[in-house]
Amino acid sequence: MSALCPVCNLTLPLSLIQSHVNSHFEDDEIENDHHLALQLASSSSSSDHPSSSSASSSSNLDNCNNVASLVHSQTKSQFYSIGHGGLICLLRNCLESELKSKSKPLESSTSLLLGFVDHFQSSKEDKGWGCGWKNIQMQCSHLISHREEAKRVLFGGSNFVPDVPSLQRWLELAWNNGFDVSGALHFNTRIYGSKRWIGTTECAALLRSFGLRARVVDFAPEKSKSMYLSVPGSAVAPKVKSYGPMDRYVVKKGGSGKGKTVDSHGSSSSRISKGAVLMNWVWNYFSDNRLNVSSGVHMTNKGPLYFQHEGHSRTIVGIQRRLLGTTSTPQYNLLILDPADFTKAIEKALIEKRGWERHLKRGAHTLTCPEYQMLYVDSGIAEGAELDKLKTIDSHFVEF
Repeated sequence: MSALCPVCNLTLPLSLIQSHVNSHFEDDEIENDHHLALQLASSSSSSDHPSSSSASSSSNLDNCNNVASLVHSQTKSQFYSIGHGGLICLLRNCLESELKSKSKPLESSTSLLLGFVDHFQSSKEDKGWGCGWKNIQMQCSHLISHREEAKRVLFGGSNFVPDVPSLQRWLELAWNNGFDVSGALHFNTRIYGSKRWIGTTECAALLRSFGLRARVVDFAPEKSKSMYLSVPGSAVAPKVKSYGPMDRYVVKKGGSGKGKTVDSHGSSSSRISKGAVLMNWVWNYFSDNRLNVSSGVHMTNKGPLYFQHEGHSRTIVGIQRRLLGTTSTPQYNLLILDPADFTKAIEKALIEKRGWERHLKRGAHTLTCPEYQMLYVDSGIAEGAELDKLKTIDSHFVEF
């Protein structure tokens, strides 16, 4: 068996491909390549290119030209923009009204929300395969609106979220710059124009290629830990891997989402336990690990969570915790945006404050998949050795 090097396009035996690809990253060419690309992408000039004295090699120059071309050819994504202060503002109003009208006098309710996000719904062109791209767009809408450092580097400082074909080109560029080599090999470094499913690892590779600190978290049973090839020290991790930890779901043929999985027929109590672990993690994320958050609706500085499970992905924008009395077990609801929902339908339900829960609330009992994966973006921009380390997609493992 052979594989194609995503850097130089040389075909080599599969047993040699990893060491060969790594050899490309032993000098500073790729790192310089990234910095030149960012400088060119944020340049105000649309016609000037780096001179030969500014580039370390012709490959650097070619890559920068590719970046410049992509910056100027990318297309802004068309989506329905919710009025009335935006989707999160409407959701906050509904949560506050719910709090005021609660029927149980001893009930305490606390909701934590991010500051802003646009909803990107699936279109007829990408229905059935585009959910991953839509969740990337939601993630980027928040980054561009709420993080100045991310706004400067994302998509050449364009200050807009590109459409899916443009995002596909950016992902190819990330692969060609050495991000997620195994993922690039799986897709043969080509995704533009494709209807193939993507997952969390592709989202991480794309965002990390801009220097963003995209972090991946895996939720699964302990006995499955060795299957997670992105976990450092994995007992069965081969020298060359073809998949990210959840990619066996998002790249499998058919797209029915009904393939065999670990513990897919667990008991009801097991599902609730899994849900509790995941809910606690999400609460700690939005609350900065604070348990004693006062009742009410609170806005946080957190970004959305890319939420992947078997056959589909969604975006978590907050979490609600309810307590009945002082000794009861907390009950949680994830606050979720689904690309499969129509944006206008969400807006209508939120404005009328009727039926919005069906669109946005998901309790622990709905978390029936055997494994989940999330992605969030830490603040700041990576450079140098840190940026080079981000090229390998690793993850933090949380046991169900």
